[in-house]
Amino acid sequence: MAFFKRELSPIERFEVALKDKLSARQKLAERLRGTEADLAEKRAAAEQLAVAGANNSRLDRAEASMRAVEERAKTLRAELLEVEDQVASAERALADAKAQRDRDALADQIEAMAAAIERAAPGFEAGATALVEAVTKSALSIPEASRFSSSVDAVRSEVRAATDLICWELRSAAVRTRAGNANLANIALSEADQPPSAELERQLIYTLHPLRWREGDEVRKAPAFAVVGLPKALLALALQHQHVDHLNARRVQTLMHLHGSAGHNGEPEDDDPQLVDLDALLAEEQPSAQADVA
Repeated sequence: MAFFKRELSPIERFEVALKDKLSARQKLAERLRGTEADLAEKRAAAEQLAVAGANNSRLDRAEASMRAVEERAKTLRAELLEVEDQVASAERALADAKAQRDRDALADQIEAMAAAIERAAPGFEAGATALVEAVTKSALSIPEASRFSSSVDAVRSEVRAATDLICWELRSAAVRTRAGNANLANIALSEADQPPSAELERQLIYTLHPLRWREGDEVRKAPAFAVVGLPKALLALALQHQHVDHLNARRVQTLMHLHGSAGHNGEPEDDDPQLVDLDALLAEEQPSAQADVA
């Protein structure tokens, strides 16, 4: 009967290599201790012969024996230092392999989350479509039902775009995690992750320029190339002036691949020449609109 030996994993290989190096270090250390003990005896014997006034031939033999042991001890010390370096290298390799194993496990979980979202998305899409068709395919036309249908259709579009975005971000995070370039514990909440104000209606949108606007007494800012929850009162204005675009827009998909969705260069400074003040822009638009009406 043929027996097949199981192939060792990287961690097991590094553990075997480290075990071999530790065993070699222990053996060398034991040999060095024995040699140093022998050297101490040779030195003591040579000292006794010299003190006792032994003849030259005996002293020569004692010194030659002592030098031979000294050379052997010196060689063993050099070999032990080399093995010590090899042990340290093997320990680092084992630690790196374990860290990579942990990163791979975390990346697998992130990719599994993305796959689960993709599997669940068609169910949501089908449910939303059924709700819309329940109104649009009816022979009756009721304003309340039509508004409901329009709201569901808008939410469906937003969820579709948000699903594509989060799956892309999760897979990008998995790649960075495998490479050791991600620090998930220190990822700050983006504007999109922060809970929106209960009294303010928002829509997720992608910024093309750094923005600033006021919500009550609070001044909010968003960097360029970020997904933010923009108040719907400012949405049409920002879209009209090409400062933002919808998440499912083709250029937004390209920009997200280039810059991500967390913002470029962090929160903009007040003196940033590219910073767009949406409130000031709205104030400029209102007199123009009144003049057009007049």
